[in-house]
Amino acid sequence: MRHTRMLAASFSSSLLIAIGLTAQTAFAQQAPAVVVAPAAIMDLRESVDLTGKVTAIQKVDIRARVPGFLEAVNFTEGQKVTAGTVLYQVEDGAYRAAVQEIQGQIEAAEASKDLAVLERDRADQLLTTKTVSQAKVDEANAAVRKADGDLVRLKGSKDNADLNLSYTKIVAPFDGIVGLTAADVGALVGPDSGSLVTLTRLDPIYVQFPVATALYLTYRERVLKGEISGGANVGLGLPNGTEYKQKGTINFIASNVSQGTDTVTVRAEFPNPDSILLDGALVRVVLEQSDKQDVLAVPQQAIQRDQQGAFVLVVDASSKVELRRVDVARNTRGQAVISKGLKEGENVITEGAGKVRPGITVDAATAAGG
Repeated sequence: MRHTRMLAASFSSSLLIAIGLTAQTAFAQQAPAVVVAPAAIMDLRESVDLTGKVTAIQKVDIRARVPGFLEAVNFTEGQKVTAGTVLYQVEDGAYRAAVQEIQGQIEAAEASKDLAVLERDRADQLLTTKTVSQAKVDEANAAVRKADGDLVRLKGSKDNADLNLSYTKIVAPFDGIVGLTAADVGALVGPDSGSLVTLTRLDPIYVQFPVATALYLTYRERVLKGEISGGANVGLGLPNGTEYKQKGTINFIASNVSQGTDTVTVRAEFPNPDSILLDGALVRVVLEQSDKQDVLAVPQQAIQRDQQGAFVLVVDASSKVELRRVDVARNTRGQAVISKGLKEGENVITEGAGKVRPGITVDAATAAGG
């Protein structure tokens, strides 16, 4: 009898344990774990990504303007130089001699003019006493005018000689970075010898990018309707995937459409104090609305779609799931902007949606940072 009672007690305990496990399993099946995030108001300004090309504001090939042998190269390749820096020195002895020669001719011409003036004044005095004829006076006046003309011509020649002498110092016309030199000390250079070095100004710098004509026209229409502001923040993504810290300012929009690509060329100017942006580099241009734009948004992964359109799974205060149809205005920065169907604070499932269906109860946990 005692053995029978022990068997009954053991059976009862096993039965209770089995019932408990079954209840726990049923509960777990009825309340699957999901992750939710609240629909929130946030500043999600409209933006568009484009491809742009970095273009130097100033870039010139430095050339020799007078022939001669190079006496000095006064820079290190790749060096930053300021406007007026002497980059090359051309042998200037012959040009200095030419200036001195013309200066001597000017002094001789001035002496000739002084003599001509004296002769003219003497002829004028003698004419009053009828000692000389009017023809002599006219010749004296002509000699003075000829002396004046000689001086003008010689002074022009000296200006030209001074200019050629100044060209023996080949200077940087603006602040910039010099490239590789094509000529060394001792080389014979001149107007026909080609570029000696390229000088590029990198700060500030331009970024040019094409905007599709349709996108540009839509933007203009929305500005005119007052739907968005006319300003735009311009940011850059660098080729290595990092964001450029400085913001740009649009300073040019083309007045014509490129027929080959049906785009409008837009240009922005960026500060570039550290020369991070290099001439010719391809970058990602981010155009963002300048004014704050508060909208209702949920994480993009919360949006699901079927034949009827977009929907989310909402978890209410009693942890029940509801399917809610929504209108998605746009997607940006990992968020879906909701124009219709949700209210601020409502929780939507972002993870685990495949385990649930509308009407069931779930075990909801808020997403990290939500």
